[in-house]
Amino acid sequence: MEEPLEQEPFRKLETEEAEQLIKQGYKVIDVRDHWEYEQGHIPGAINVPLMSFLTNPYSVINDSDIGYIFVCSVGERSAVAAEMACAVGAKNVANLVGGTDAWKAKGKPIEK
Repeated sequence: MEEPLEQEPFRKLETEEAEQLIKQGYKVIDVRDHWEYEQGHIPGAINVPLMSFLTNPYSVINDSDIGYIFVCSVGERSAVAAEMACAVGAKNVANLVGGTDAWKAKGKPIEK
């Protein structure tokens, strides 16, 4: 019998679902480097590079009741950040599958 796959502690979102949660007040945390963020980001996203976030997640996760969507270019770095956010007590945590690349590909707005 196969072992069940381990479930990640955060939600994986497609672009449309992420857009709806953003409208509901979820904070978008972009964990890309500053230069990547400056090339274009989801409107209203807060830039906290992954290493800075991992060093001090409490600089961002200061209210466990707020929803957080973590974003990077393709969804890998943001998955690491989402896992850390859950580890420090955030309850409503999500990762944007495909990251900003998927967001742009769907024609969603980008801010510079």
